[in-house]
Amino acid sequence: MKQPPTHAIALAGAALLLSACSSINLDVFSIGGAKEQDTSRAPAGATAYQCDAGKRLFVRYLDNGTAAWVILPGREFRLNKINSGPGTRYGNGGDTLDIADGGATLSDGGSVTHAGCKASGG
Repeated sequence: MKQPPTHAIALAGAALLLSACSSINLDVFSIGGAKEQDTSRAPAGATAYQCDAGKRLFVRYLDNGTAAWVILPGREFRLNKINSGPGTRYGNGGDTLDIADGGATLSDGGSVTHAGCKASGG
């Protein structure tokens, strides 16, 4: 009995896997790259912050406030709660989010990227 070529089997397997993954984001394969997050309104469950210089950020609190998911244009990341002084601080070893008195400051490696952020309606 003649065996089908190896590349035919690999191609059939890849087609089967892709058809099973209906949630795959094919935008990353397009010429223009991935689509940017819509930052005109807050994602579901997130708090919107309006910052200095017209910047915005969104924060979704996770696990009863023990972590925060930060949403920026083109970047999303998790920060874990750090025990600190007044206010609440979240970090991941590089990024830090300080929340105090309804305001927020986001730093990347010690450099402030979003300052004067105030919670807004959306």
